Formats: sequence, structure tokens, C-alpha cells
Amino acid sequence: MAELKTKATEVKVADFIAAVPDPVRRADAEIVRAMLQRLTGEEPRMWGPTIIGFGSYRYTYDSGHSGEMCRIGFSPRKAELVLYVLTGKDEQAPLLARLGKHKTGKSCLYIKKLADVDLAVLEEIARTALAHMDATYPA
Repeated sequence: MAELKTKATEVKVADFIAAVPDPVRRADAEIVRAMLQRLTGEEPRMWGPTIIGFGSYRYTYDSGHSGEMCRIGFSPRKAELVLYVLTGKDEQAPLLARLGKHKTGKSCLYIKKLADVDLAVLEEIARTALAHMDATYPA
């Protein structure tokens, strides 16, 4: 089986964020890092080359594939912030409706800039993601 590319690394999160070229994206990354660190009580770590993650969990799919990943995280990509906070559960739908300008993927929330969204709602979405992780993958 191929080795997983997304695994914890020793790259310093502060160095990664400092190297984000766009000043708005860099500032937004610092805000999201501080929020997720406060909510999780975990120090951030780099997962792969671009994901800033908090905590970790082990998973095994029905296929037998298993691995380890951060419990919650984000990536300050060139085009937008990508937050790994969507559970696919109905309880997040009303929050997403109140969030502001965003797009969603299967487990990803895409935001161009934090100024486009309600930070209190974003924090509540992150809380629901953490509660989901705690229920699904107890520590």
C-alpha cells in the first residue's frame, strides 16, 4: 500500500504561516490558528506540506485502509482558506446558512477571506466538528 502523504511533520507552523505570500491570507491564518488552538487546547502541527492540524485520531475504513490524521485543521491556500470542519451532519446546515460567503465540499469549508464570514458562527461550526470527532473517534 502506498505511504500516506498527509502525515504529521516537524515543520514549524509559525514558519509556514509566515511564508504565506498574501498578507490577508496570512493574517486570516493566524486568526484561525488561534481560534482552533483555543477550542482544541492542542498545539498546531503541520500535516503534510500545507495543512495545519490540531490533535490526531486513527481511522480504519471498511476496505481495511487505515491511517492517522488531525482531528480538525485548515490550510491557507492561494485561492482561499480551506477548513476541515464539515461533518456532513444536518446540525451544521443552519450554521452554514448564517456563516456568510463560503463554498463547501465533502468535509471542507472554503472561505476567500474571514471578513466575508461571521467569526462567531465559524467558531460554532468548529465546535460541532470537534464534538463529532469526540463522539466518532473518542480519545
